[in-house]
Amino acid sequence: MTASQTPPTLPDGRPAPLLTGPERPMLESWLDFHRATLELKCRGLDDAQVRLASAQPSSLTLLGLVQHLAEVERNWFQRVLGGLDVPPVFAERTGEGLDPERGLEEALTVWRAEIARGRELLTERGLEDTGRIVDEPMTGVEVSVRWVLIHLIEEYARHNGHADILRERIDGTTGA
Repeated sequence: MTASQTPPTLPDGRPAPLLTGPERPMLESWLDFHRATLELKCRGLDDAQVRLASAQPSSLTLLGLVQHLAEVERNWFQRVLGGLDVPPVFAERTGEGLDPERGLEEALTVWRAEIARGRELLTERGLEDTGRIVDEPMTGVEVSVRWVLIHLIEEYARHNGHADILRERIDGTTGA
């Protein structure tokens, strides 16, 4: 993004997504907004709170969402677009691949590192550049950088809806 395309910051510290301009910066700004929203939903909570599930029978937690989205970042940017043969982010997988022993700060640090690595891999790629899906049932199917960015925006938006419900259940905080 150029200086003229730098989005304003919202009162809660999140970058506002661009409302005009070229497609690539707009897509990246929406993804950054949703990433910041997930982090906002975790702000001010302790390790016990981020482990609280929303409602039975779901075991979904904010900690689980952070870990899941670290895996998502690695999968789409490193494995699919980068063509790298990298292991899952969290080597010791339990249940849905989430490590219940990991603390929030550690999980956020890992998640942020995956975001940074994904940004690095994108710098030399255009929206039309492609990678290949590495997991069943669509192994080998070609996808564009544009498709991956749109997919990640959708993935974060969906999970941020879950995060809204989780945060409200934990301490009553709503919105954003």
